[in-house]
Amino acid sequence: MASSVILSSFSSSSSSLQLCSSFNGDYLAPSRCFIGAPVTSSSLSISGKKNSYSPRKFYISAKKVSGLEEAIRIRKMRELETKSKVRRNPPLRRGRVSPRLLVPDHIPRPPYVESGVLPDISSEFQIPGPEGIAKMRAACELAARVLNYAGTLVKPSVTTNEIDKAVHDMIIEAGAYPSPLGYGGFPKSVCTSVNECMCHGIPDSRQLQSGDIINIDVTVYLDGYHGDTSKTFFCGEVDEGFKRLVKVTEECLEKGIAVCKDGASFKKIGKRISEHAEKYGYNVVERFVGHGVGPIFHSEPLIYHYRNDEPGLMVEGQTFTIEPILTIGTTECVTWPDNWTTLTADGGVAAQFEHTILITRTGSEILTKC
Repeated sequence: MASSVILSSFSSSSSSLQLCSSFNGDYLAPSRCFIGAPVTSSSLSISGKKNSYSPRKFYISAKKVSGLEEAIRIRKMRELETKSKVRRNPPLRRGRVSPRLLVPDHIPRPPYVESGVLPDISSEFQIPGPEGIAKMRAACELAARVLNYAGTLVKPSVTTNEIDKAVHDMIIEAGAYPSPLGYGGFPKSVCTSVNECMCHGIPDSRQLQSGDIINIDVTVYLDGYHGDTSKTFFCGEVDEGFKRLVKVTEECLEKGIAVCKDGASFKKIGKRISEHAEKYGYNVVERFVGHGVGPIFHSEPLIYHYRNDEPGLMVEGQTFTIEPILTIGTTECVTWPDNWTTLTADGGVAAQFEHTILITRTGSEILTKC
């Protein structure tokens, strides 16, 4: 039987789409969320040329599954559990967070840096012209190079603070600004999310341990454009169950990208990702979504990585991110008092991969490659 849940009511006259990240360690039930913040469900508004809706209710319907299909899925999950016996690393504990790193005055800053306020999500789709696309390619290629370099630093005893410093230095040496630094008060130049941390981990003095997995999320602001990408890396000898989760998460990103082209519906991304994750018994986090990216760090369209019935079609020349997070256990989460670090509620590990893509007439181009 299909189930339905009323998510939200859209109104063209309601307040602009807001971000908020003041969770203060509270338990958070699943909802759609973005950059550490829930999308308010009581009064959302999405305005602009491409997004203007009359009041309506949206529903998410689960896939209709037969008894046989469900039995096969449950058996497959049990087989995976028996084979891997996925272990749990010690619970993540916050280390010491060092002072914010400095950026030379000659490097241009994004507009949000000076205010320290978490910006609204822009309602404007980002469709750079030929010159803008060239700048996007440069920013995204730099982000990819920085991410690859950061991955080489992942070793037992290395601190995430050391990774942050290395990433910071490489970005400013290229004449770019580390986009996370100062975004809504975020104190570091990169996000480092270890084990059960879903996303937005703040680098600190904790040493990486053999057996950890770590997502490193790099965004750079170069010549007026943001390039955004992330990848989950292994530290030392990693449990086979963790490796399988990471592999399937990367495959989910690839399958989401594969459906993208001019005229395709955005909801196909979530459908394809969910189908692949469910084959292996994993869960897709709904709280955090992809987003438009370009001169603005975060904008419409919001990219849902789970099954949904949201409207909207892709447009040639559009740039946005796809960044699914998968978990072994629950997708429910808790957020530390730093208002950013978000962990799975049951302590199970999570993995994430992300690319910035450009929509073309016949498909899409991954910009965050080098």
